[in-house]
Amino acid sequence: QVQLVESGGGSVQSGGSLRLSCATSGFNLAYYAIGWFRQAPGKEREGVACISNTDGNIYYGDFVRGRFTIAREHGKNVVFLEMNNIEPEDTAVYYCAASRGLLCVDIKYWGNGTSVTVSS
Repeated sequence: QVQLVESGGGSVQSGGSLRLSCATSGFNLAYYAIGWFRQAPGKEREGVACISNTDGNIYYGDFVRGRFTIAREHGKNVVFLEMNNIEPEDTAVYYCAASRGLLCVDIKYWGNGTSVTVSS
């Protein structure tokens, strides 16, 4: 059974940090790019970061501006999103997703999300 389980969300003050985790199982992570997406209230889902299956290609949304880092721990099938200098505009539900190919555009599996709330 394919599973992507996000954790690490919560409430944080502006300027703070969070580390989101995406634990994967039921598929071979070596063949999938993993992306983090987010959806804020009343807004469309947008891409936050993507890491290819070989870790050779990493992409970030323009709004990240060097504040977030995506990384994977292959031995534990976990992908992290380190979020620093968080802003109120980062308030959203964050989802991880698995995609075939180098880019996170052919999404095959989604997690259920973890909520991040940032107060000013």
